[in-house]
Amino acid sequence: MAARPRFTSRATVLVLVLCSLVAILAYPARQYIAQRGEIAAQRAKAEHARQQVDELRREKARWQDPEYVKAQARERLHYALPGEIPFVSVSPPPAPGAKPSSADAAAGRPKAVKPWYATLWDSVDAADAALPAPRPAR
Repeated sequence: MAARPRFTSRATVLVLVLCSLVAILAYPARQYIAQRGEIAAQRAKAEHARQQVDELRREKARWQDPEYVKAQARERLHYALPGEIPFVSVSPPPAPGAKPSSADAAAGRPKAVKPWYATLWDSVDAADAALPAPRPAR
């Protein structure tokens, strides 16, 4: 009995056809998966925009209420109704040399900062002081 070849010509052709199908379908499959991801991202973006529109509509509806407008004017612009005495409480400035308290930091009060031009000039002075003295030419 003669030895049978391991792969027949039919099996070889079948393997080549299957490999070519995999190679042909790989790119469209990758594109399909990428497009599905883009579609999901766009849907999430649209949902976020829809939520923003709903929030803005609710805010617009609040501004249609005269009582809300009055409350906002009183709070933001410090308006007062006739007969009321408005006042604004201002905390005194800290003593010179005093450390800023944690209450100042929590209230969002910034530390005393030099003006921008003073900082700029200080950096120019520091750069000038850092330069070595020029050597005399020979």
